[in-house]
Amino acid sequence: MQHYAIPAILFMLFLIFYTPACKHDPNILIQPNPIDTTQHNGNPNTGVLCDPDSVYFQNQILPILISNCTESGCHGPADHQDGVVLSSYQQLMATVEGVSLTNWGENKLIKVLLDDDPEGRMPSGKPPLPAAQINLIQTWILQGAKNNACNENYAACDTLSVKYSTFIQPLIQSKCQGCHSGATAQGGVDLSAYQNVKTLAQNGRLYGSVTRISNWMPNGGAKLDDCTLAKMKAWINAGALNN
Repeated sequence: MQHYAIPAILFMLFLIFYTPACKHDPNILIQPNPIDTTQHNGNPNTGVLCDPDSVYFQNQILPILISNCTESGCHGPADHQDGVVLSSYQQLMATVEGVSLTNWGENKLIKVLLDDDPEGRMPSGKPPLPAAQINLIQTWILQGAKNNACNENYAACDTLSVKYSTFIQPLIQSKCQGCHSGATAQGGVDLSAYQNVKTLAQNGRLYGSVTRISNWMPNGGAKLDDCTLAKMKAWINAGALNN
């Protein structure tokens, strides 16, 4: 037994002292951790700058889907009507057939949005989506149907020039009006007209609903980032003007 032990020990010493330590192959590119552009929380120094020629899923498309399609009894994770869930990118891609197809007759998402028959058109029981929103979704698909996002407040959070027409109204239209408009407005809260928005802004209900620790609005959507909240507060403090 000892006859074989000495060569074995010598072989082990050779491995320890003469075998080079493990190193990364310098020819292999090690990718850094990807930057999460969807969770900047309004920080003006994170995320990516929004390109006006690009459509961003997290910023523009998801709010439309959540606001119009995920309320109780529809396509939220709890009810998943017809097996379809539209409350996240992953669920959209997994439960809706042909989302990335640019043939609108085969793309099930676009097909139901454009259906002439009110019984088959989505959102169910509501007016059709505005043409501008459908065009936005189609453009997103034509650009690759990516799970992309940008920081709308990149490099600055301007609370001095917040206007109803250019910030508050588009914000409410994309994130709130799907649930809060028309005869069936949830909670009896209709945000489709300026005067209603102003009333809720001045009595504190508008800002209160988006800043609660839990059960914030938009219902089922991500909480508004800090900069967006600051802009809304600045507009309210300035008199909630129709400017």
